[in-house]
Amino acid sequence: MTRSMILLSLLLGSLFGSHATAQQQIDSRVDIAWNRYYDFDEMTDLLKRMVDAYPELLTLHDLGDSEEGREIWLVILNNPETGPDTDKPAMWIDGNVHGNEIQATETVLYSIWYLASAWGQVPKITELVDRTAWYFVPSVNPDGRDDWIKSAHTPHSNRSGLRPTDNDRDGLLDEDPPEDLNGDGSIGQMWKPDPFGSHVRDENDPRIFRRVEPARTPDGRTRHGDWIPLGSEGIDNDGDGRINEDGRGGYDMNRDWPSDWQPPHVQRGAGSSPFTFPETRAVGMFITERPNIAAGQSYHNTGAMILRGPGADYRRDDYPRQDLRTYEAIQDAGVEMLPFYRKMVIHSDLYTVHGGFVNWLAEGLGIVSFTNELWTDKRILQNDRTPDQEGRLRFEDRVLFGQTFDDYTEFDHPQHGKVLIGGGSKWWTRTPPPFMIEEEAHRNFAFTVFHAEQMPELRFEPVKVTSLGDALWQVDVTVLNDRLIPTRTALAANKQIGLPDFVSIELEDPGTVIAGGRVPDASRSPGRMTPVARRPNRIANEGGISSESPATFRWIIGSDTPPKGLITYEAEKASTIKTAFMTNGG
Repeated sequence: MTRSMILLSLLLGSLFGSHATAQQQIDSRVDIAWNRYYDFDEMTDLLKRMVDAYPELLTLHDLGDSEEGREIWLVILNNPETGPDTDKPAMWIDGNVHGNEIQATETVLYSIWYLASAWGQVPKITELVDRTAWYFVPSVNPDGRDDWIKSAHTPHSNRSGLRPTDNDRDGLLDEDPPEDLNGDGSIGQMWKPDPFGSHVRDENDPRIFRRVEPARTPDGRTRHGDWIPLGSEGIDNDGDGRINEDGRGGYDMNRDWPSDWQPPHVQRGAGSSPFTFPETRAVGMFITERPNIAAGQSYHNTGAMILRGPGADYRRDDYPRQDLRTYEAIQDAGVEMLPFYRKMVIHSDLYTVHGGFVNWLAEGLGIVSFTNELWTDKRILQNDRTPDQEGRLRFEDRVLFGQTFDDYTEFDHPQHGKVLIGGGSKWWTRTPPPFMIEEEAHRNFAFTVFHAEQMPELRFEPVKVTSLGDALWQVDVTVLNDRLIPTRTALAANKQIGLPDFVSIELEDPGTVIAGGRVPDASRSPGRMTPVARRPNRIANEGGISSESPATFRWIIGSDTPPKGLITYEAEKASTIKTAFMTNGG
């Protein structure tokens, strides 16, 4: 079966399933509303409720404390009846590394809830859960998340964790944050009247300020606008002539990972070294101790993107052609499953990122990984256009009843006098409205299920035992991978990341393994074998097993009687398989 045929059959199975029923709902032991966002305490309560309801699958772990002392919760989903989690290929899923990207947490929570609830009810999910393990961190940045939900912000603040940081390099820490001057719960925009202004208010909709170019009036005078923008809501706390230039925190946890890490003067937001921050250090320690993680997904917002590495142009050679085919096949499936999402490469289609998380997973650990940027305003128009300001306001008025826009009101500013403050609230543009959270979460979860389904799943072809005469025997076995992700990426093999795969033979007495090795081309040259120099009973397979290239291994056995025994294939990112053999291949 070709790679494209494998992808098509797997995608059709993901979309339609092999056990179609009219009833698509699942019965859950935990009733959770997916039309709202949850603060840290509520998130913690949901996690504990789910773990208590599904003790046969879920365990809750505290990876460590955040900068402000909140737990960094991790949930392991595994069916111990089918083996320990560390013996199975595992899927890593996290979200909310940036504090303002809150729907990432709800997407991870939904993923835990759906998998646990559907296990035993949906055959496709049950089979996947039984053969794999899952590691979930709903909020990598619990401090930033809780601050965003409970404090006044814009849609774009605050990405950072909450370690005090000198953003404006004046020797002071967090001394000039934004202020909610009008008390509406968000950081709006400030406008000042000015006879030589750059903008006018729209005569039909005063919520819109339009830029104007100076022009001549009929009597020869120069006409200007009436308003100038002052930026985001706040005051100049430190007297340097700027507003809001040193708010809380100011670093970027998604620039703090080892692969291609660069210092802050090269990569803005990076820490003083990789794993500077307690949150990234806790996550990093857990992941590096689990080489069975074969796939990774990190949820961010916004823009409807399925992103893969590299993060910098000069790292392109880190992604060999074999690996790119795997990445693009999974991205192609995602584009079909997620309306208006695009498959993208971080450095060429977005911007350069040094020290990014999924780049570390892929380039540092050989884990096939993606970042999904959740939500797009194109969902408002339901076509491939981003709505203009008028279109966005129509959606707000008609569908959300104006709840995410604060009308402009006068405020007596201590430095600028009379100003207008208002505009889109912190819920404007970047987060799905409540009634769309579940759909966005489910579609991205479904893509992640497809991704997890592609973690390697191995099987043996029947063992062939052939007599060579003179008490010599030839034992051949072929190992196949029915999934898209190889047991070892080409990048990992090239850089010798992790251990190679091993295939071994164990004979029942009598018998001696005289030679062993891989058959490089079993179809064209079945008589050729590349022997190993030492320990022929245990062959290292540096390149792993991909869906494109089954691997055939051969041993020459010295025995007066037909040999029999056990063949084992082991890989860090796949479950170990074994097969017994006799002369009849049984």
